[in-house]
Amino acid sequence: MSLLNKKRMDELQVTGEKVLVRCDFNVPMDKEGNITDDIRIRAALPTIQYLLDQNAAVILMSHLGRPKGEPSPKYSLKPVAKRIGELLKKEVTFADDDTVTGPIAQQAAKDLTPGQVMLLQNVRYRKEEEKNDPSFSRELASLGTMYVNDAFGTAHRAHSSTTGLAEYLPAAMGYLIEKEVKFLGKALEDPEKPFVAILGGAKVSDKIGVIENLLNKVDTLVIGGGMAYTFLKAKGFEIGKSLLEEDKIQLATQLMETAAEKNVNLLLPIDTISASEVSAEASFQTVDIESMPADGIGVDIGPKTVARYAQVIQQSKTVVWNGPMGVFEIEAFSTGTREVAKALAESKAVTIIGGGDSAAAVEQMGFADSMTHISTGGGASLEFLEGKVLPGIAAIPEK
Repeated sequence: MSLLNKKRMDELQVTGEKVLVRCDFNVPMDKEGNITDDIRIRAALPTIQYLLDQNAAVILMSHLGRPKGEPSPKYSLKPVAKRIGELLKKEVTFADDDTVTGPIAQQAAKDLTPGQVMLLQNVRYRKEEEKNDPSFSRELASLGTMYVNDAFGTAHRAHSSTTGLAEYLPAAMGYLIEKEVKFLGKALEDPEKPFVAILGGAKVSDKIGVIENLLNKVDTLVIGGGMAYTFLKAKGFEIGKSLLEEDKIQLATQLMETAAEKNVNLLLPIDTISASEVSAEASFQTVDIESMPADGIGVDIGPKTVARYAQVIQQSKTVVWNGPMGVFEIEAFSTGTREVAKALAESKAVTIIGGGDSAAAVEQMGFADSMTHISTGGGASLEFLEGKVLPGIAAIPEK
């Protein structure tokens, strides 16, 4: 199944139709219910705007947090409706219906005319949602006449509003999912070479599937972050009190052997920042990987490693990055992550940031506009890079 020939939204005749759009409005809020980061809402605007320009009526739906299948004011989408209205500069009707598809929602959907927008209440107010219960999918389907999935962040979940709906209405992918599939799909199916993957983050266990899949595709695999120390330990280095997955040493050895068999250049840090503890107050020093103190904790890649990784990025044509190079939340240990982001921003390659912490780091550090594509789904992009089938995309019919 090539993901590159799924049905696109502009291949549906949407004029005059009531289009249900599954978005990912799972946004962070403060205690007062103010949205603290609206990037996911902004990411959905091109799809919403296209449908409005085609004179469709738009019924938006999303989850927010984990209300565990029952109504909870804390997880209401009301603030999201307000924010969408501000961004679109038009009124957005909020169907404040605890059963999501009850009389309030039904009436609002019935009254909705082409060019108008409404938002349903949090689909996870219903326990049926996460069970992908067909009865809930049918209730949702009864509100509209077409379905567009634009929620890449939940595409790896088979839920009523992400996969079930496609059984009952003509379905297509929105611009956001189309963009994700285009960049991530092309990187996996037909990348421009040299193709480099940079993997960081805390644990090898979180990335096993990704590493195994990418070893069949990349020319160079660059490892950083906490997971690097399990690989270094497997190579016989002293890693002090750095993060170690003892039970994954054997696996790290196997992965390095597989890389060698497949002629993949697997790069590990050659120097590291060793700290007395993981805190902003810690004392720290730069050491070569052979000289790690027995009581030191590796918290970032060192300058020699940065220079080496930057050179590899400079020579590449496609780069996928998932996972920070160190404890980037602490300013003193954010240099490796920042320098890798900077090298990507300055590179001429197609640069794809695979969601999660890497996306947050790139945004925070001001490099977002220089990347080719920043994925909106942490878990979804990881599963995509593992080569897994994402149910939310699989459910969309082929062209």
